[in-house]
Amino acid sequence: MSRNAKAGLEDIARAAGVSKMTVSRVLRGSSGFSEETRARVMSEVERLGYLPNRIAAAFGSGGTSTLVGVCVPRFASSLFGSTLESINTSLMRLGYQSMIGSHDQLPEEEEIWLKGLASWRPAGIILAARRHTPETLSLLRDLTVPIVEMWDLNTQPIDVSVGFSHFDDGYTMGRFLMLRGRRRYGYVGAMANRVTTGRNRRDGFEAALREGGISLAASETLEDHPGFYAGYYGTELLISREPKLDGIYYHDDEMAIGGMAWLASRGIRVPDDIGIAGWGGMEAASIQPRRLTTTVVPTALIGKTAAELLVGRMRGDPVQDVTMIPTRLVPGETV
Repeated sequence: MSRNAKAGLEDIARAAGVSKMTVSRVLRGSSGFSEETRARVMSEVERLGYLPNRIAAAFGSGGTSTLVGVCVPRFASSLFGSTLESINTSLMRLGYQSMIGSHDQLPEEEEIWLKGLASWRPAGIILAARRHTPETLSLLRDLTVPIVEMWDLNTQPIDVSVGFSHFDDGYTMGRFLMLRGRRRYGYVGAMANRVTTGRNRRDGFEAALREGGISLAASETLEDHPGFYAGYYGTELLISREPKLDGIYYHDDEMAIGGMAWLASRGIRVPDDIGIAGWGGMEAASIQPRRLTTTVVPTALIGKTAAELLVGRMRGDPVQDVTMIPTRLVPGETV
């Protein structure tokens, strides 16, 4: 059965053949009942899809919720940190509070977070993902609250989508680098064991190269999370396998900066010997000896737009289902 946000303790008690007090004690993890009773109660909890109303438990009221759940891939990313800050500021200004979580690019982790969030009866949900498990989709339908999918633009959203195309970002960078006359490209990425937006950018990059009549000469995608050291180490692996590259595209700016550090340690000059491009427009990219060629993502605008559209939907205002936020390629001095 699908989860039923309206199922209460009395429904479980009646189905399990016990008292409402017994159900309450089982759910609290108390003692004084048999294992058979606990198993029977929990079986009905699962069958009925009961979600405890934590707002009512905490405040003694089933009043209107002002909580908004927000789930992003990683807290450690400066890009998502900026987006979260913008969401939180915008929601507070509009009279709402955020409850945040992360899913590490794993739809199963998003599902676990959402099940926990659902018991708080959120007023709305913002998800930085477009891939969801069937159970997540079912639960979102049962919650019947406004939902915004942000970051990776979804032209057929669950409810509302705000973001940009990662494929297009990679494609645009590939076209730009080819115009600079470089022909042998490598790629350094991260999170090889995940389906990531970085993979979408790489796909776009390779599509641009194919249109230009060339192919990716070498690629190194680590299982690590993206970061400075992953870029440093990934570049070492890439160059050791294919030393005659004249351009490298990275998962993000941090990895590109790490890669430039490794190249400098080996006396390989950027951009004279090899061109470097990143993605994200991270702050560190603008203070390098040579400004990194990258794609700037307007993280604060994405967060503000997502929050405002969600609140508009919650208040019944006319809201556009799909909103594209343009990114911008900044040529820099590394290609």
